[in-house]
Amino acid sequence: MINRKAIGYITANYTCRTSSKLTECRPLAALPVFGRYRLIDFPLSNMMNAGIKTVGVVMPGNYRSLIDHMESGRDWMLDRKKGGLFLLPGNAFGASKRGMRFLLRDIIANKTLFQRSDLPYVVMCGCNIIFNIDLAEIIDAHERSGAHATMVYCRAEREHDNDVTALEIGEAGRVHALHAGCSFGDNKFLDCCVINRDVLLDIIDNYQDVDHLDLFEAIEPEFGRIDVCSYEFKGLALGVFDEQSYYQRSMEMLRPDLNDRLFNPDRPIMTKAHDAPPAKYCTGSTVCNSLVSAGCLIQGTVRGSILARDVIVEHGASVSNSIIMQSCVIRSGARVENAIVDKNNVIPAQTELRGTPDATLIIPKAPLATKELATLD
Repeated sequence: MINRKAIGYITANYTCRTSSKLTECRPLAALPVFGRYRLIDFPLSNMMNAGIKTVGVVMPGNYRSLIDHMESGRDWMLDRKKGGLFLLPGNAFGASKRGMRFLLRDIIANKTLFQRSDLPYVVMCGCNIIFNIDLAEIIDAHERSGAHATMVYCRAEREHDNDVTALEIGEAGRVHALHAGCSFGDNKFLDCCVINRDVLLDIIDNYQDVDHLDLFEAIEPEFGRIDVCSYEFKGLALGVFDEQSYYQRSMEMLRPDLNDRLFNPDRPIMTKAHDAPPAKYCTGSTVCNSLVSAGCLIQGTVRGSILARDVIVEHGASVSNSIIMQSCVIRSGARVENAIVDKNNVIPAQTELRGTPDATLIIPKAPLATKELATLD
């Protein structure tokens, strides 16, 4: 299926609100989630499932791991002669203001992407709110509304600060204002919208002097002239804004009901293909309420945890309420609890790493898989 109505635009060049050991070596969009995915997989898969075959991704300054993951876009069927995946230049560190995802400066710099298309709409998405959505349905709803733009929102299920934008919606679903931060029950913008391509090109021409602003922040004073509609998404949306929200949203995916709401078999979430054997569970091992990825070798105990590919848990080792990223080894007798262990770490035998549910212990990425964790602060 090819969507003949829209092209895609994904912003991947913004960071967490606070400094994080998890994003020192990678952009936020490349952050691993749920064992086998990365944040960028969700907007890319949403567009693939809607048949969008031209997608531009605004790259951050530290783009190496993102390029390594996406490559030519083959895993999302974007390795095409016509259209396909375009890696776009952008402000190296995204917007300086929290909660901004569609920096006008980046949109203006990539004007050519929109000029060369002959399709009427542009679907714009961020990366750090995880959801599985039918974009084709939203494009059709936008077309029926006759609006210039449609902003996708959901009802906030928890308190959010300035990393989230709340929408004020009036009659007929028209957006008449927006503000930073939202409370329970507010209309939380999902950093996803559909906009008419000709309107976007007009905005590019008319808003050069305020290119430091977010797209919707810039045009908000003209919501009377620029007709902005809304679309309510009633599925599951998980925001990742810092280390703690990353840990909490990951642990929520251990609930089967939430996992089923996110991973709809009719709209699969695709990721980079890896040639790895199934996980192996040895005699005497214990695993419960956990997500264990391909290539893992489990000889010890794993409870309430998420293990990425090629993780080894040796005999007598214990992992509980933790996230263990790719190619880590938990040696015999080691205990890991309430922790996030980044890639390539080898936890020595009889070592105990313990955080709390509200203060998760973070072990940064190790430079080599063979280098053991010698000292702990």
